Amino acid sequence: MTDVEDKNSIRSDGDSWDIVSSVGYTALGVSAQRAVESERQDALIVDPFAKHFVLAAGEPHLIDTITKRDAPQASPFEYLRGMGMRSRFFDEFFLDAAASGIRQAVILAAGLDARAHRLPWPAGVTVYELDQPQVLAFKDRVYAEQGAAPTSDRRTVAVDLRDDWPAALKAAGFDSSQPTAWSAEGLLPYLPAAAQELLFERVAELSAPGSRAAIEGPTGVMGMSQFAKVEQKYRSEKDTFGKIDITELFYDEEKTPAIEWFSARGWNTQGLDMFALADRYGVQHPEVPEDIRELAGAMHYLTCTLPS
Repeated sequence: MTDVEDKNSIRSDGDSWDIVSSVGYTALGVSAQRAVESERQDALIVDPFAKHFVLAAGEPHLIDTITKRDAPQASPFEYLRGMGMRSRFFDEFFLDAAASGIRQAVILAAGLDARAHRLPWPAGVTVYELDQPQVLAFKDRVYAEQGAAPTSDRRTVAVDLRDDWPAALKAAGFDSSQPTAWSAEGLLPYLPAAAQELLFERVAELSAPGSRAAIEGPTGVMGMSQFAKVEQKYRSEKDTFGKIDITELFYDEEKTPAIEWFSARGWNTQGLDMFALADRYGVQHPEVPEDIRELAGAMHYLTCTLPS
């Protein structure tokens, strides 16, 4: 078994990670939450690979999370079914983009995202997954053990997003003259301000007219330090991320909110918060303390479209 408590989660310039350390552990925690959501009778998404990623990693706390469901969860995000709604939002984004004729999708910081294998993609769609080499290698090993075949033309791009990932993406066959569906899910808080700016610039430079982007990111109404205080207030060891302080992985720097950045450059944008997603998907959200409501409203689920 691998115990996450033995891992150092503090960030440093040029740091890297495997699936049970630092930012890599967050991908594993997300898989645990997707696995739990998938087992619900009213599941918003079904990810048949999520539990296999968790079991293969062998991290005891997360294995307990998906196998022992008798303990209540204190985390506001889990209590509000945030991961189920977030995953459904990005699922629908990619399928809508593909239905419109877009035939290449790029998943930035793909982690243990299994959409290339689990979504019903139309014929001819190529899905590019970008992430750290060790993360992608772990995912490929689990797919092989499960005998899983992708439902798209899946291409992995083992690269750090702080490096020259556009060159690596093009080397994998990406065509910047064609419209693209981009996703940045659970990524922006882990980037310094300059890295976020560069990421947006590169996405814009690589996007042909008609391209779309789905982005989860702060609205700007709550700084990362405030976000961290609320998260820490309600965190429990019973939560998926209870064994680490994920806010230590965040960069608390002033950043331009994604909705402002893309709107200023001619993209059409629409942002929804967690409660708007709950209304969209028919999820009953209970009465919660005001600070939790503020936290839930501090993140946008943003759709951007570059006019044709």
